Amino acid sequence: MIWQKNFTLENLNQLCSNSAVSHLGIEISAFGEDWIEATMPVDHRTTQPFGLLHGGISVALAETIGSLAGYLAIEENKIAVGLDINAHHLRSVKQGIVTAKATPISLNRNIHVWQIDIRDEQDKLCCVSRLTLSILNL
Repeated sequence: MIWQKNFTLENLNQLCSNSAVSHLGIEISAFGEDWIEATMPVDHRTTQPFGLLHGGISVALAETIGSLAGYLAIEENKIAVGLDINAHHLRSVKQGIVTAKATPISLNRNIHVWQIDIRDEQDKLCCVSRLTLSILNL
């Protein structure tokens, strides 16, 4: 298990309440030994004017779950801050729920790299993102 902190889905979602995360309808939905997932609705909050999931909102979902994963995988006296994120939008989504799954590529002492795959309800890959985090002492 890579997680350094004790947590439940309930307390993670509480942590994200009253923020951009909850405004977009993002919910932390599942986790395993080395992965964590969040879901987000494709609705009026998350689409662009033509009714498709907004690419920037996909990146916000990816950064949310990747940053949370980084936070959970480091010691209490450290913080994880974003250095870089990129995204490749592979398929449009018009409705439903998308699920973002963060898995580590590299967890070094000072740098984390996380892969975030976003899939639609048919489990089709819609967006691939990579997030680099800097691990700093408090």
